[in-house]
Amino acid sequence: MPIHICSACGTSYPDAAEPPRRCPICEDERQFVPSRGQTWTTPQSLGGGHVNAWRQLETGLFEIHTHPQFAIGQRALLLRTDDGNILWDCIALLDDASGALIDSLGGLRAIAISHPHYYTCMQDWARRFDCPIHLHAADSEWIMRPDPAIRHWHAETMAIADGVTLLRIGGHFAGGTVLHWAGGAGGRGAILSGDIVQVAADPGRVSFLWSYPNMMPLSAMTVRRIADTLAPWKFDRIYGAFPGRQVMSGGATALERSATRYIELLKGDQA
Repeated sequence: MPIHICSACGTSYPDAAEPPRRCPICEDERQFVPSRGQTWTTPQSLGGGHVNAWRQLETGLFEIHTHPQFAIGQRALLLRTDDGNILWDCIALLDDASGALIDSLGGLRAIAISHPHYYTCMQDWARRFDCPIHLHAADSEWIMRPDPAIRHWHAETMAIADGVTLLRIGGHFAGGTVLHWAGGAGGRGAILSGDIVQVAADPGRVSFLWSYPNMMPLSAMTVRRIADTLAPWKFDRIYGAFPGRQVMSGGATALERSATRYIELLKGDQA
């Protein structure tokens, strides 16, 4: 029997003769059920009409993005380190070409994911490359397909390789995580943020929301805490969830400026 994949959010569900009646990820107010209703696909069907495209973003960092766009449309990022390769965030399609390319680059040491919208088919990636998946325990209720590869971490930070640290900053989800890469941007540091910190259309701005599709804000206190949590970490670049969404320089300044302005607007300072 096949696993079933939600066509709206990309979340995978256990193998069964029939797809689930509902997708709790989509029914949560941070996502949505499409007007056509919930629809489903399988890995075989998805692979029949989609492929993964690759792009090198900088030395040691690759983007993997499915074409045509599927579900939410996020990208996965493959980070190469001296301790092994790390897949940041996940996409539903694991095609043969991606498997071969990752094998040629040395496989995967680990998978780490920012929040439940990007769990997708993480279980299949972990099995294919025989590696663990690091998820913050605060989001464990959103795992729709349990797997022994999943490792829950509970602290506020966790080093998963030399110079690579997971930071729980919450916000969009309680366990919302970003990845700090000390060697990124030529040693100036980079944050891989998913949409826990969302890179905006203006490449010098970021934003923070409870629900992106439903445009529901976070509180000023939460945004201030996120900015303060990231302030001690050195970074010049921010790589967001979607292709083309990255702050290539001045990332720490852009984050602090954006957080300050967000809080001003919540307080009614429109000038």
